[in-house]
Amino acid sequence: MAAARELHSRLTKPAGSLGELEELSVRLAGLSGTCPPPIPEPAAVAVFAGDHGVHAQGVTPWPQEVTGQMVLNFLAGGAVVNAFARQTGASVTVVDIAVASPLPSAPGLVDAKIRAGTGDLSVEPALTRDEVMAAVEAGIRTAERLVDEGARILVAGDMGIANTTPAAALIAAFTGASPEQVTGRGTGIDDEMLAHKTSVVARALALHRPDPADPLGVLAAVGGGEHAAIAGFMLGAAARRVPVVVDGVIAVSGALAAVAFAPDVLGALVSGHRSAEPGASVALAYLGLNPLVDLGLRLGEGTGAVLALPIVASAVRVLHEVATFDSAGVSEK
Repeated sequence: MAAARELHSRLTKPAGSLGELEELSVRLAGLSGTCPPPIPEPAAVAVFAGDHGVHAQGVTPWPQEVTGQMVLNFLAGGAVVNAFARQTGASVTVVDIAVASPLPSAPGLVDAKIRAGTGDLSVEPALTRDEVMAAVEAGIRTAERLVDEGARILVAGDMGIANTTPAAALIAAFTGASPEQVTGRGTGIDDEMLAHKTSVVARALALHRPDPADPLGVLAAVGGGEHAAIAGFMLGAAARRVPVVVDGVIAVSGALAAVAFAPDVLGALVSGHRSAEPGASVALAYLGLNPLVDLGLRLGEGTGAVLALPIVASAVRVLHEVATFDSAGVSEK
């Protein structure tokens, strides 16, 4: 990191003039252990999909079968994340971690199903500890495979109707924030449903009293398959010294779990954007991550993180391609 800071001081620009991009490139140099760090291309997106028993509590107006239908849409290339990925040259892989409906085998689909939907976290544990471990391990394997196939930067996406409810519960459990501070409108619920959703999160936390020092237990009590798999995905990427661009509220709730498992994972995480979901800002502040863009997005899928990929690559290219004052024959102040 010191070498990257020193190199920045010699480039043909005023010191600090690239703002957050300079710090980002320094962090990536620290992650890779090289200066300049590898250019983070190509990119690979993994969309982890799962269903949630808490859907039965009426926390979203969307039917649960949309999760499986959207998986097929991803595979057909018709979702927003597919469009954004084509723009940036990223690949998209879909991982069935806990989708309730059976899915046909298809190119680009990884079957890592730990169960067909989680339990209702407001009345029972969402998962068993063994199921959490299986999801985490699936996430690790997915990251390792994508890196082995040549990816140099990863994006964790998600799909799961009602998955912002466990995300809110996870963020509250890990940060100590209240349900009111972390529960948002998800797919666009009205005030009455938001109040109900918040009460469901509060009830789950009161029932399970999850201990943030036990991330496996937190994920089992109030998490989801995709949240646990995303945590594993980040663990796997960090072990390979490959950065992960964090998307919205689902991904950042997984990031909290990943950092609770292994604090050094934080060095591999880049916040792609600030989600409109309030829990995302709470989690980012807790982790000390500054989002690269703020566009009011709350879609998930990895969309905001994919939009940030060119910014991350540009930050690194500065260290590779910008001339120094000496090499360019430019006078310093």
